[in-house]
Order: sequence, then C-alpha cells, then structure tokens
Amino acid sequence: MIRGLAAFFSKIVRRWLPDAFLFAAILTFLVFIFGMIFQGQSPVSMVKYWGEGFWKLLAFAMQMVLVLVTGHTLARTQLVESFLKAIAGVAKTPSQAITVTTFVALVACWVNWGFGLIVGALLAREMVKKVKGVHYGLLVASAYTGFIVWHAGLSGSIPLKVADAKGFMAQITGGMQIPVSETIFSWQSLLICVILLASLPIINRMMMPKAEDVVEVDPALFADEDEEEPLKPRSEMTPAERLENSMVISMLLGAMGFGYIIYYFVTGGKLGLNSVNLIFLFAGIILHKTPAKYLRVMNDAIKNTGGIVLQFPLYAGIMGMMVHSGLAASISQWFVEVSTVTTFPFFTYLSAGIVNFFVPSGGGQWAVQGPIVMPAAQELGVPLGKAAMAIAWGDAWTNMIQPFWALPLLGIAGLTIRDIMGYCTVALLWGGLVTSVVLMFL
Repeated sequence: MIRGLAAFFSKIVRRWLPDAFLFAAILTFLVFIFGMIFQGQSPVSMVKYWGEGFWKLLAFAMQMVLVLVTGHTLARTQLVESFLKAIAGVAKTPSQAITVTTFVALVACWVNWGFGLIVGALLAREMVKKVKGVHYGLLVASAYTGFIVWHAGLSGSIPLKVADAKGFMAQITGGMQIPVSETIFSWQSLLICVILLASLPIINRMMMPKAEDVVEVDPALFADEDEEEPLKPRSEMTPAERLENSMVISMLLGAMGFGYIIYYFVTGGKLGLNSVNLIFLFAGIILHKTPAKYLRVMNDAIKNTGGIVLQFPLYAGIMGMMVHSGLAASISQWFVEVSTVTTFPFFTYLSAGIVNFFVPSGGGQWAVQGPIVMPAAQELGVPLGKAAMAIAWGDAWTNMIQPFWALPLLGIAGLTIRDIMGYCTVALLWGGLVTSVVLMFL
C-alpha cells in the first residue's frame, strides 16, 4: 500500500509539479486573485501590498541564509564528513540505506535545520558510493523528510523567538516570554519527535520501488566535487597565502567567538537564531582549521542559497498580500472561531499548514498567525506554549510538499523537486496523522 501510494504521487508530481520558482510565481498569482475575490481588494491595492512586502523580511532572510550556510560549512568539515562515511558504511542493503539516512536526517534537522539539510544530502551521496541498487530519488527524499521536525528542534524560529520575546514578539505573546521547556522540550513535542524518529524510517523504507523501477546514480558524478586541491609547499607560498592557510588565525578567531558565546549564556543569554548561528559559525571555523579551507566551503555553501535568495522576496511579497489584504487573518480567524479548548491546537495546526504554502518562513508565519492565535489561546485557556508549537508543527508539516526549503539539498544531490516530491507526500500524510493525534488528544 505504501509503495503504491508513493508510486501514485510520484507519477502525478513528475507530470504536474513545476520548478520551485514557478511554484512561487503561481502562488503569487493565486493570492493576488484570492485577495480580490474573498477580501474585496482592488488590483491596485494587491499590487501595492505585494511590492511593499518584498523587503519586509530582509533581516530574517539573512538569519535563514546564515543558518543554512553555517550548517553547510560545519557539515563539510573533515570530522563530520568522516562521521558520515562511517555511518554510510553501516548500511549494507538499499533498505538499510533508506532507514539510516532518514534517521540521521531527523536527528540532524532537530539539532539545526540548515545542518540537517546538508548532512542529509551529503549522507545520501555517501550512501550511493557504498550501497548498490538504492533508488536515488527515494534516498534523497528520505534525507529531506528529516526536515519535518525542524521547527520542534534547537533552531526552530517560533519557539526560539517566543523564548526571547521582545518588541513586536512581546506584543503577540501578551508580554510573556515562553521558555523552551514549554515548547521545544514540552512532552507533547518530544513525543511527536520520538514517534517520527521511530516510524518515519520504516515508512520511507516501505516506499522502496520494485527492483525493475530502481533508478541508481553513478557515484563518479560526485568525485570531482569531493576532491580538495593540493596545497603548495609552505616555502612556495606568498605571505598572503601563508596567512590564508594559517591555523593560528582560525584558532584565535574561534576562541574569541566561543569566548563570547560562553559569556552570552553565563550572563543570561538564551538560545536563539543568532546564538545558534554563532555556535555553528565558529565551530566550522575551528574544525576547518584554516581560513582558506573555510572560505572554500563557504563559497560552495553560498551557491546553494541562490534559490532562497531569489524566492524569499517573492514569498515576502506573497506574505504582504496575505497580511494586508486580510486573507491570512481570515484563514486563521475561521479556524479559531470553530475551535474548542480540545480542538484549538489541531485547527491551529491545520491553518498553519495552509498558510505555510504562501508564507514558507517560520518567522514570517508567526508574524501573520501569532497575533490571532495567541490571544485566542489565552481566552480559551490553552497553554501558550502548546499554541505556539501548533503553529510551528503546522509550518514544518507542509514543508514536505512546499519545495522552497528543498532547494539547497537538491542542489547538493543534483536532483529536481519532481524527483522527490511524490515520496515526500507520503511522509506528509504520515507526519500529519501523528502530529494531529498528539495535538488533539494529548
């Protein structure tokens, strides 16, 4: 049954799903039309909202790019790559490759979503070198399905932002800071993570196609990318090249960075996107040992952010239309109005999943839904941490069929969104079932 579902969705996706950029363009047109039909907005107003929204998320966009880039550079250190090769060596059969890749991707994405996306892609590449007969599309899809837990992990933007609520964030939460013990480390959220960690590798393994339908990839395609340029003898280097290849500079810079990070936490600082980025930044600098190695991998990482840089303004424009036309508020408000204390987290989760198609940014989505959901949660007596995580899980859930965040992983894997989305749809259905049951009944 699971294999049949995967084959069915894969067939549909390969025929009908456009490139991720066109997907964003189509969503732009849909929101433009919906705003006029359902909210009574004029075309001029919708264009105005769209254009003015383009640059509203620049600071957050930079945070997201840094999450991805610092995660990528850390994942490409010799220590982490050696670890991935060792993990890949554990798998002896295609089914084991799928299972191990899914499990590692889930854990890595919980630690840091940018790190997890890159680790998953790199592990998939290592797997095809070690294991014969593995279906590459499903293998890469398995790596991406780990992303379903990112918003319940250590780099989840909503739980981290409400834990350090200031300014606009404080207004949304009624002046309250919601500690991570009530969001990331709440027992409901941890339970969902544990269930997915135990079950999703099995679900992905059950999607394996029949032997005659397996599409392998030639490992030689990745050989040139994995090779490092040999260093000149130090005696032949210019003074500038010696500096670029000096471990002293990296170690001093890393020591200063971690010195500040320790000071930050000792003096009451809390885990947030900026602190996570700092940790990954300086860990990468230290583990790459020299500035030259770090900069080389950093340049590779930045290449993989091209799709995000191009599409983020488009989605910010979509968010501008969704917010200022009242569409997002109408969607959220409708779900709030039909909710009870029991159903409120579930309906919030569903509404977040819908909004995520048009605003695939945790921070942006929080700005849209937080002002509606949090006061309603207070009025109904729903714990604010649970309400916030319902939005977070909804955002993470439909990322399985929202191609925006798959772009970096696909760039490393050398595939297109059509190669993996059919399998991700099955993960969406399973993840939605697990999360819905926990949010509704526990």
